[in-house]
Amino acid sequence: MSSYFITGANRGLGLEFVRQLRARGETVLAAVRGRSTERDLTALGARVVALDVTNGRDIEALAREVGGPVDVLINNAGVNSRSKRLEDLDEEEMREVFAINAIAPLLVAKALLPSLRAGRQKKIINISSDMASIAHNSGGSSYGYRGSKAALNMLSTCMANELRREGLTCIALDPGWVKTDMGGAGAPLTPKESISKMLRLIDELKPEQSGSYLDLDGTLVPW
Repeated sequence: MSSYFITGANRGLGLEFVRQLRARGETVLAAVRGRSTERDLTALGARVVALDVTNGRDIEALAREVGGPVDVLINNAGVNSRSKRLEDLDEEEMREVFAINAIAPLLVAKALLPSLRAGRQKKIINISSDMASIAHNSGGSSYGYRGSKAALNMLSTCMANELRREGLTCIALDPGWVKTDMGGAGAPLTPKESISKMLRLIDELKPEQSGSYLDLDGTLVPW
C-alpha cells in the first residue's frame, strides 16, 4: 500500500483519482480548498486536507499537516482561462491562472519534499495538457491556460533535473481531453478512462523517464 497526495481532489480528475486509488486500497490524502465535499471524500476512505493552493500559509503548513511519508504527489489542481483572445485578456485573471497552474505545484512540491524523500516511490506527477505543447499550438487563444501549463512543464523539468540525484522522479503528464467541467461534454474520454490510464503509467514510471512530458500512453509529447 502506498501513500498518494492529490490536489484538487474534490471534483473531476482529482475525485476520480481518489475513487480509483481507494478502490485498490491505497492511502489517499485528498487536498481540497473548501469543505463542501469532505463528507464524500471521507466516505471513500480518503483523509481530507484543507488546502487553498493560492494561500502560502496553507502550503507552508502541509509538511506538518501530512506528518509522514508521501510516495506519490499528484499536482492536479488547475483552472482554465476565461479570456480566449488577446484583446479580452485581463491581468488579474492571468496572474490567478499562472498562480494556480504553474506556481502552486512547485510550492506544494517544495512543502512536501521531506515527505517525498521519506516515501518509497518518490514520484511527483504534474498534470499538464496537450495545450501546453508549443509544437501542437496551431490555433492560438487560451493564453493563460496554455502559457501556465507550458510554464509548469518547464518547472517539472527543473525539479526532475535537480532531484533525480536523490532518487525522485518528476514528470509532466497530459491527461487527454476528458469529459469534465473544464473539458466539456464533447471530450472523447471519461474521467474513469483517463485516470485508469494515468495510474497505469504512474505505476510503471521509471527513473529514466524523469523530466519527460508524456501522454496517457507514455508517449513523449513535443515541447
